[in-house]
Amino acid sequence: MQVASSDGRAGGHDKTALDEIELAGELMIAASTSSDEKLATEQIDRVLLDRVPAAPRQDGAERSPVG
Repeated sequence: MQVASSDGRAGGHDKTALDEIELAGELMIAASTSSDEKLATEQIDRVLLDRVPAAPRQDGAERSPVG
């Protein structure tokens, strides 16, 4: 059996793929714990935006978390 190797690659695509898998997993968990048939846009935003750390804006002010 051969295993793919990332020798010589920066691995940026792998990190992006893992981040996307993690986001999808968090959405699945949120959907499975919801009593509604589907997640409302606000619930999806809460799941996705709560995991993003506040980043400084270009004007120096910090973004405030949504919620």
